[in-house]
Amino acid sequence: MGLLGRIRADQADQPEALRKVAEAILANPAQAARSTIVDLAERSGTSTATITRFCRALGFGGYAELRVAVATETGRTATQRWETDIGQEILPTDDLDRVLGVVSGNDIRLIRETAAQLDLAMVEKVAEAISRAGRVLLFGVSSSAAVSSEMEQRLQRIRVPTWSRSDAHSALSDAALLGHGDVAVGISHSGRTREVIEVLAEAGSHGAITVAVTSHPDSPLAEVAELVLTTASRETTFRAHGFAAIHSQLLVLDIVYVSVAQRTYERTREAFDLTVRAVEGHRLPEGEP
Repeated sequence: MGLLGRIRADQADQPEALRKVAEAILANPAQAARSTIVDLAERSGTSTATITRFCRALGFGGYAELRVAVATETGRTATQRWETDIGQEILPTDDLDRVLGVVSGNDIRLIRETAAQLDLAMVEKVAEAISRAGRVLLFGVSSSAAVSSEMEQRLQRIRVPTWSRSDAHSALSDAALLGHGDVAVGISHSGRTREVIEVLAEAGSHGAITVAVTSHPDSPLAEVAELVLTTASRETTFRAHGFAAIHSQLLVLDIVYVSVAQRTYERTREAFDLTVRAVEGHRLPEGEP
């Protein structure tokens, strides 16, 4: 995960003083990269000792290292400045042209942040496990349930035995029937949804490979999972919390799906041919109104 992404992801779980430092950096990373430790302490309403503690919590030896890291990351995104400058707030009086700009700009940036932080070695492990699995269980609630259902359809289309659940009791029952070689995937933006944690823990207790898809790599869900895929999240007006993570969750799982299809290429190609022919009669010929 990129530095700013890590700061954003850890922000909610930090003590108030460190959270203020995070907010000051995220509000204007470029300015933070130019600021002295005294300047940043004043802008965040904290002390230089707090700034130093914040740096060490991120694994830096001191403020100088943090400034260099922030400057490097903001420099990489300079060509995307038009997206960065788009405000995240949508007012009741905003016209649809501005709404489109805010929503599309933030979604584009979200996708890029997710791609930049994605651990491709971890994706390979998840795809390998799914391609060999006897059964795959997907579970998410609320907006994550829709993502889970979409992944179910994709995997079923290429003959991977997959079930998606949005009801906790059904998911727990299915998890209890998993075993060695099976895979359970829990999807939760916060990583703190009790039902998803319980389902992954149940599946893992029976020997299944457990996978967490979350925006918070240090969350309880990530702790109970064997493999963790991280997503970025960027909230806007009317699209907070889990709603803001849907596009990044879909991106991550889509990469997994394509990687599974690559590993099962002949089977996948045959499945596509069969399913296309099966629904062909339900499509209107081209040119027909």
